Amino acid sequence: MLAHMTISNFAIVKNLEFELKPGMTTITGETGAGKSIAIDALGLCLGDRAEACMVRPNEDKAEISAAFSLLNNQAARRWLEDNELIDGDECILRRVITKEGRSRGFINGSPVPASQQKALGQLLINIHGQHAHQQLMRPDYQQQMLDQYAGHHQLMEKTRNHYQRWRQANNEYKRLVQNREENEAQKQLIQYQVKELNELALAEDEYAEIEEEHKRLSNSGELAVSSQNALSMLYDNEDCNALNMLQSACHEVANLGEIDANLSAIPQMLEEAIIQVQEASQELRSYLDNMDMDPQRLMYLEERLAKIMSLARKHYVMPEDLYSKHQELLKELENLDCSDERLEEIAENVENLRQKFLASAEKLSKSRQRYAKELDKKISDSMHQLSMENGVFKIDVQSDAEGMLSPLGFDTITFLVSTNPGQPLQPLGKVASGGELSRISLAIQVITAQKVETPSLIFDEVDVGISGPTAAIVGKMLRTLGESTQVMCVTHLPQVAGCGHQQMFVAKKSSAGQTETNMFPLTQEARVNELARLLGGSEITERTLANAKELLVAA
Repeated sequence: MLAHMTISNFAIVKNLEFELKPGMTTITGETGAGKSIAIDALGLCLGDRAEACMVRPNEDKAEISAAFSLLNNQAARRWLEDNELIDGDECILRRVITKEGRSRGFINGSPVPASQQKALGQLLINIHGQHAHQQLMRPDYQQQMLDQYAGHHQLMEKTRNHYQRWRQANNEYKRLVQNREENEAQKQLIQYQVKELNELALAEDEYAEIEEEHKRLSNSGELAVSSQNALSMLYDNEDCNALNMLQSACHEVANLGEIDANLSAIPQMLEEAIIQVQEASQELRSYLDNMDMDPQRLMYLEERLAKIMSLARKHYVMPEDLYSKHQELLKELENLDCSDERLEEIAENVENLRQKFLASAEKLSKSRQRYAKELDKKISDSMHQLSMENGVFKIDVQSDAEGMLSPLGFDTITFLVSTNPGQPLQPLGKVASGGELSRISLAIQVITAQKVETPSLIFDEVDVGISGPTAAIVGKMLRTLGESTQVMCVTHLPQVAGCGHQQMFVAKKSSAGQTETNMFPLTQEARVNELARLLGGSEITERTLANAKELLVAA
C-alpha cells in the first residue's frame, strides 16, 4: 500500500509531505485548491510523461517520492527481485523533473527509465480518473474493463503470442508467393553459377595446394640444375669438393689439441660439419632421384588455375575465397527454393498456427461470455442501489472467427444499458444521461476494482454528477471496498467524505504574489467542521454541524 509521499516544487506545491493509512481515506477541499495535485504528482512516480511546466515557477527542479509497503504485495516483490531492485519490505519511487523538462526516475535509489516505473506502478496502485465515464464509451476500454475483471492476463498473453506467430508466418508465406517469379529468375541465375562451381569442384584449401605444386613444376629445371651443382660442390666433384676439403682440414688439426688446449674443440666441430655435408648430399641426391618433371601434370595445373582465376574474377572474389563463395551460393539457392512442395508445407504451417490462435481466442471468448454474465448481474444490482431501480446492464460479446482477427481475439465487446421500463437495450453512450453515465461508470469501477490485485486504489472525483441518497450509497460502497484494500477518494460530496476511515484536507493560500497548496489530516473535530462546510457552503450552522456528526456516526 501507499505509505508516504513527499512533493517538492511541483506546480503550486512548495513542500508537501504526508502519510497514508490503510482503509478508506477521503480527500476534500475548496474548489481549485488542488485536491487532485497529489494524484498528478503520484502519476509521475508511476511513469507518466513529465513536462517543464510541472516545475514550480522560479525553481530549478521538482521532486516527488512515494513509499510503498510490500508486505502484502507478492507480485510487486517478484518484479523487483526479477529486476534486481528489491530493498526490504519497502519500495520507494522517485521522479525528478528539471525546469528544462528533463526527468530522471529512480526505484529504491537506482536510476531507471520511465517505462520500468510504469511497469512496477501497475502492480502497486490503480488510479480511476474523473473522466473514466467518458472512456467507458470507448469499445477498447469496455473490453479492457471486462478482461481486467475476469483476470485474463495469462490467457490474453497466450492469445497474443499465437496471433503474432500466425501473422509472422502468414506474412512470410505471402511474401514468398508474391516474390515467387522474382525468386525464380534469381534462382535460375544462381543455379547456373552453382553449376559452374560444381563442375569445377574446388575443394577447401585446394587453391593454395595447386598454386604451390604449379610453382614447383614450372621451376623444375632450375631446381634440378641448382641441386646438381650443389651436390657436385659438396660431394660428387672428384677434383675438389667440400667433403674432401673438410676431411683434410680435420686431419690437419687432429693433433693440435695436444699441443695447445685452445684448439682442442676444432676437430669435433669439423667432424660435425662433415656429417652435415654428408646428410645434405644424401638429401640432394634423393631429391634429384625423385624429382617429378611431368609436363602433362604441369599442363593440367595451369588449366585448373586458369579456370579458378576466371571464376574468381566472375564472382568478384580472390581465388582463395572462391570455395567460400560456392558455399554461400548453395545456401542462397536453398533459401530461394520456392517449389510447390515447400509452399504447401509453409501454407500448412500457417494454417496450423491459425488454428492454434483460433483455439486460444475461442477459449478467451468463452471466458469473456461467462464473466460478462456475472458482471451483468452485479452491475445491474449496483445500478438499482444507485437510484436506477429499473436499470438493466448487459455486456454483449459478439464472436466472429471469420471476421477481423486481432491480438485480443475475435470478440467485439459492447456495453448495453436500459434505464427505463420498456426501453430496449442500447449502447451505453446513446442511452445514459450524464448523471446516469457517472453512476454506471462508478458501479463498474467499484466492482472491477474488487478483482484488481493491486493493494491500493485511487478514485479521483469519480462521484461527479451524483448527489443525495445516491451519494451516501456510493460512500458505503467505497468504504466496504476499503475494508479489504487501501482506498483514496478525492471527493466534493459530504456523504462520501464522511464514509472515510480518515480524511485529508487540501488548502490553498496566497501571499507576496506566491500561491501554495498544502494537505494535512483532519482531527475528528476538524472533520466535522469540514463536512459541515461541504453540506452548507461557507456558512456553518448548528444544523449543518449536527448533520455532519450524523454522517460520521452513520459511517
